[in-house]
Amino acid sequence: MDIAILTLFPDMFAGPFSESMLKRAQEWDHISIHLHNIRDYTLDKHHTADDTPFGGGQGMVMKPEPLFEAVEAALAEVGSAEGQETPVILLTPQGRPFTQAIAQELSQYPALMFICGHYEGVDARVEAIATDSISIGDYVLTGGELPAMVIVDAVARLLPGVLGDDMSAVDDSFATGLLEGPAYTRPAEYRGESVPDILLSGDHGAVDKWRRQQSLKRTFERRPDLLDTADLTKEDQAYLEKLKAGDA
Repeated sequence: MDIAILTLFPDMFAGPFSESMLKRAQEWDHISIHLHNIRDYTLDKHHTADDTPFGGGQGMVMKPEPLFEAVEAALAEVGSAEGQETPVILLTPQGRPFTQAIAQELSQYPALMFICGHYEGVDARVEAIATDSISIGDYVLTGGELPAMVIVDAVARLLPGVLGDDMSAVDDSFATGLLEGPAYTRPAEYRGESVPDILLSGDHGAVDKWRRQQSLKRTFERRPDLLDTADLTKEDQAYLEKLKAGDA
């Protein structure tokens, strides 16, 4: 996957993209990340990328000219592989809320582009070249750089080969509509707390059932809203009834 990121602060990506999974994903050619400094596409000698808003108001607004130029140049670089149009994603608090389902959706494209807004936002005309807008939450950050890092991380781990074991992402929280249950590793006992006996039993069927119930229990306790849209079996529903009644 080719990923183009348009930003005023490309150095912000050096740490997150040069460590751990994202570093390996690039070394193994699963993803290729192209950082475009928006100031390189400005039209004056001072490399001005923002200006005061028409009509007055607080803060500065990112100018349309360098953003249009940057998008066009970046699109020419990543192309539209396999006949698919490259999504041009504007990162903004006004975008659709980012979810695991959207990460899955984006992971199907051969290329992605992210526009990192800054200051008080971007000139509204930039929305004409964006094919999508995404927010990572109902709060305001200083720019779109951190959201870009979050989304790239979430999408990259879904690509074949990135995690090593492609099944690792299958049981992640939200992947099945539920939160993931608790996990344990060695030692089997630590500071008086022991690993549940069922996990040491060797009974894989019983372990799978326990994990499913723990996933349901954790979701019921922490994010009951997810249960409204989760794909639940009759057995799941029966267990939830026990949880509601305090019998589980």
